[in-house]
Amino acid sequence: MLLTFRDFTKITFPAFLMDSGNWEVVDGIFFCDGQVVDDRNQMGVNIGARRMQSPLKNKYELKKSVAAPNGLMKQSTPYFVDFTGKPFIYEKTKLVPLKYMKIKRVERKQIATLIWVKGHNAPFTVPRPPEEGKSWAGILHLHGLPWMLYEYADEQLKDTRRKV
Repeated sequence: MLLTFRDFTKITFPAFLMDSGNWEVVDGIFFCDGQVVDDRNQMGVNIGARRMQSPLKNKYELKKSVAAPNGLMKQSTPYFVDFTGKPFIYEKTKLVPLKYMKIKRVERKQIATLIWVKGHNAPFTVPRPPEEGKSWAGILHLHGLPWMLYEYADEQLKDTRRKV
């Protein structure tokens, strides 16, 4: 399945990076490069539970995961499998501006952190606060409006573009 930035709602995060798109499903077993990624014949609601239950030994190693859409954009590989076991190809299709905005306030909540930036009325919600000393936020803009927090910086960097 080919996905773009418009299709993030179709992905159940975390998503796991794969080295190639050479995958196939045979008798309920999802293979990549001849190794088992997911055994859909096992009971379980996610890929991790089914992998643990599977008696098959030649498992594909899922080394790295991304927890949010901005993680997909930063990867060089386009091949992923999501938490439910759906493989997909993420295609970067649009160049968007990346502008650095001063962080006004960081509000720590129970399960997330709100990042308020100068020049934007609503906060960005992230799982954890930025590291100490990071006072600038790189914000991706879509259709001229702040869209997604992309990265943090110690100082204001030159505005640029990113392909998403």
